[in-house]
Amino acid sequence: MSRRVPKRSAAGRGSHAPIFAALGDDTRLLLITKLCGGRRSSISQLTEGSRLTRQAITKHLRVLESAGIVRGVRAGRESLFEFDPKPIAEMKDYLDRVSGQWDQAFARLRLFVEE
Repeated sequence: MSRRVPKRSAAGRGSHAPIFAALGDDTRLLLITKLCGGRRSSISQLTEGSRLTRQAITKHLRVLESAGIVRGVRAGRESLFEFDPKPIAEMKDYLDRVSGQWDQAFARLRLFVEE
């Protein structure tokens, strides 16, 4: 199975679109919440308490894995999944930079309008 790798821009930064897309689903957000405890979990464990099938959970995990938010590790016949916070932290840093740029733009606009 091929894995999608986030595209890199000329500046060397990764695209955040796959992360936003992966986080745009309630089921995937629930899976991340379950994995944030720091323990690796099997598909069976992640399916507990859900009305979804193992196949549906697997599909969602693959989307999270291709975005780099979740890592799958083989343990015998089972796949165990764990949360990787690094892409989320990088996205937060990106959003903080963009927010700062907007704050500066609004401050310049306010000065212009008030003059």
